[in-house]
Amino acid sequence: MANRWWVYQRERFPVFAHGLLIAAFSLSAVSFSALLRGERGLPEDRVALAAFGTAFLFFLQLRIADEFKDFEEDARYRPYRPVPRGLVTLGELGRVGAGAALLQLLLGLWLMPSLLLLLALVWVYLALMSKEFFIGDWLRARPIVYMSSHMLILPLVDLYATACDWWPTGKGAPAGLGWFLAVSYCNGIVLEIGRKIRAPESEEEGVNTYTVLWGRRNAVLAWLGALALTAACASAAALDIDFATPVAILLAVLLFTAAGVALRFLRQPMPHRAKAIEALSGVWTLLMYLSLGAVPLTWRWCARGSP
Repeated sequence: MANRWWVYQRERFPVFAHGLLIAAFSLSAVSFSALLRGERGLPEDRVALAAFGTAFLFFLQLRIADEFKDFEEDARYRPYRPVPRGLVTLGELGRVGAGAALLQLLLGLWLMPSLLLLLALVWVYLALMSKEFFIGDWLRARPIVYMSSHMLILPLVDLYATACDWWPTGKGAPAGLGWFLAVSYCNGIVLEIGRKIRAPESEEEGVNTYTVLWGRRNAVLAWLGALALTAACASAAALDIDFATPVAILLAVLLFTAAGVALRFLRQPMPHRAKAIEALSGVWTLLMYLSLGAVPLTWRWCARGSP
């Protein structure tokens, strides 16, 4: 039994790789909120734990929802995946998702019971996503609308993570929080496009990658455009926490690197170069979150303690 779940997580939800990114996501969310409120100390342990635990479980529930949503398509085109090949069942995954919801409920009650209002909001949107808003055929015919509607779950999860910091104060969300939520939304688009840029020999029947839908050149340009939009939002967010210069330097390096990776792929669309785009998308997202939350808050905490 345990071995089955270990194989499942390795193939569909790598706990350690996802955990690192989600830790950066959640810790930076509470740190950014604290910076906007003028705090200079590190987040309380229970705030950081509640934000991380709830966010991690949200992303696990997203994976499980995808398993249900894509089951018929996976069974037809991707029978090698864990659910179609019988490694785990949808019933088992449903019970895992319900257990995750119970843990989220307990974490919210532990931190502040009224947070359950926001938790319910994210649950409702996640449930609607899992049913493709009851207009699945219409959405699938419009890939941009499909992606845009599904990416809204990320700022909602981020809103909850930041609320672990600002909600208990009773003063409402701090001004400037919207830019961080916009970064979260744009990062989701960067990751989504980046993971669906493929070399010609890596394309699979039944998988609507963006290189198939839009063509190689347009898919890469869309990815670069998403990076540029994220950079603009990150710059505005950095201004609100007085960390604009370090973020600007980081953005310049990352954008220059992304342009080089994109150009190499366009010149020679080989699988390892497509993988480089996907990998850079993950690195970009990780560094965006750290540079807007955990790093500046830690820097100021250290500076405050220095003589």
